[in-house]
Amino acid sequence: MTTTPAPADIALPRSVMLREVLARLGDKWTVIVICRLSEGPRRFNELKRSVDGITQRMLSATLRRLERDGLVSRTVTPTVPPQVEYALTDVARSLHSVLFQLVDWTDEHLSYIETSRAAYDAASPPSN
Repeated sequence: MTTTPAPADIALPRSVMLREVLARLGDKWTVIVICRLSEGPRRFNELKRSVDGITQRMLSATLRRLERDGLVSRTVTPTVPPQVEYALTDVARSLHSVLFQLVDWTDEHLSYIETSRAAYDAASPPSN
């Protein structure tokens, strides 16, 4: 006897994937890498130098995840040593405009957020 899955069961994998993608897009390194690559294709070390504080391991992992999601393309030029260049895909370029708005909003409201945090911290007893 075969049972048909309930609609909620069918939606679950999509919702899990949605949360996973949103978590990736909300990751600080993902946002910074996409912003840096929006300026044009870059080689790994050039990209690493432009992303302050990122380790080689974290940059590699971030680029692999973005490539897997189809947001970054990786082009290997067969030279000695091989040259690898990373670039945003068309889909990622459309995402960049959304991320840029988010970064812009954050920059515009940073002073307000800092003031709000200071007021909250001053009014709240320290937690143990």
